[in-house]
Amino acid sequence: MNAGNPDVFNSEIEAQSEIIDFMMTRMQEFLDGDRDFEDAISTEEYVVPVTVLPDGSIIDEDGRHFGANT
Repeated sequence: MNAGNPDVFNSEIEAQSEIIDFMMTRMQEFLDGDRDFEDAISTEEYVVPVTVLPDGSIIDEDGRHFGANT
């Protein structure tokens, strides 16, 4: 996340890959003894479709507006 705004990706698979990369880093930190198990396997990241408006702001599927004028 960047400053409370969702990250936007070009495709669903790109977004999913970013989440997996993040989780793999956390799991490696667990294996290295730097993070506890529950923290390593939990995530609050998820993928939802969004609409990017001409001003660069975005609207998610629930109608929440993020960006330029929020």
